Amino acid sequence: MVLRVLFRAIIMGPPGSGKGTVSDRIRKSFELKHLSSGDVLRANIKAKTEIGLLMKSCIDQGQLVPDDIITRLILLELRNIEQSPWLLDGFPRTVRQAEALDEAYNIDTVVNLNVPFETIKERLTSRWVHLPSGRVYNTSFNPPKIPGLDDVTGEPLSQRNDDTPETVSKRLHAYKTQTEPVLEYYRSKGVLETFTGTETNKIWPHVHAFLSGKLGSGNHKAAGSV
Repeated sequence: MVLRVLFRAIIMGPPGSGKGTVSDRIRKSFELKHLSSGDVLRANIKAKTEIGLLMKSCIDQGQLVPDDIITRLILLELRNIEQSPWLLDGFPRTVRQAEALDEAYNIDTVVNLNVPFETIKERLTSRWVHLPSGRVYNTSFNPPKIPGLDDVTGEPLSQRNDDTPETVSKRLHAYKTQTEPVLEYYRSKGVLETFTGTETNKIWPHVHAFLSGKLGSGNHKAAGSV
């Protein structure tokens, strides 16, 4: 089978579901371009672009970034990689965003990581972040090479203030409320594939097998090469 050059996928999952780890493995195994809305957001805020300043103003006031602003930003970034197969992470988060994305691109599949919320709560207390880049580590299943330091820069890692049980519960509830309509939107289109489990390393082989079937077995690295 020949790799579909313009294969386009989305990965979804609540905070702490292992989405970052799975995204990285998909990127390496299938050589897809990985676009994280969080990375794009941080880069634009840091560069003080017009959209970045608008987003920072919203965030500073405790407001959600309007659909049209974040959509315009992501579609602009996707145009830069539209000649390559890609994996989109962190977008869309509303049905309106999903509809706008559909108008621009045909989505082949949506990978949804369904991890029990109790498991996520346990994970997040072990989560450490490199704040400048957004790279996430977990002392249980994805630890940094050197404890407390980022693998790439060697800079210190931090634990987020919102990784407390109470805050995590609120965040997970908000994610479920906001995201369920988006999952239903893609379910109705027949492109949603849900993977359920409590451990990333046990979910990953199923994700890999599924995408191998979608992309063909002769045009990507083997699972063991990750």
